[in-house]
Amino acid sequence: MLADFNLDPALPASDINRAKAFYREMLDLKPIDETPDGGAMYETGSSRFLVYPSAFAGTNKATAAGWEVTDIDGIVSELRARGVKFQEYEFDEIKTINGIAALPDGNKAAWFVDSEDNILSLFQRP
Repeated sequence: MLADFNLDPALPASDINRAKAFYREMLDLKPIDETPDGGAMYETGSSRFLVYPSAFAGTNKATAAGWEVTDIDGIVSELRARGVKFQEYEFDEIKTINGIAALPDGNKAAWFVDSEDNILSLFQRP
C-alpha cells in the first residue's frame, strides 16, 4: 500500500529560526515552502524534508535522516569548512576516523548534529 508513496522525514526544532539558519548557512539549503507555524520544507535530490517547531527537538538519540552521497570525503571536508562538526564514534563494529566510518558491509558513513541536536548522516555505497 505505502510502497507507491514518498516518505518525507520531519525534523523537530526547538528554535525554528536557528534551525533555518543552520540549514541555510551550513548545508546551503533553502526552504521551498513554509508552514503556518514557521516550519520549513526543504528539497534535496528527489527527496523533501520538513523542519518544524517542537518542544521535543533533540530528544531522539538515533539517526533521524541521512543523505546518500558519492564522495563522502569531499562532502565531509566541504561541510567542515562551513563549520559542521562531525561526530566521532567507537562501538561494536563502528569506529570513525576523522569523522568517517568504514562499515563492515563496505559502506562509509559520517554523522553530525544540526542546531537542534537532530542526528543526521551521510553515507556512501561502495
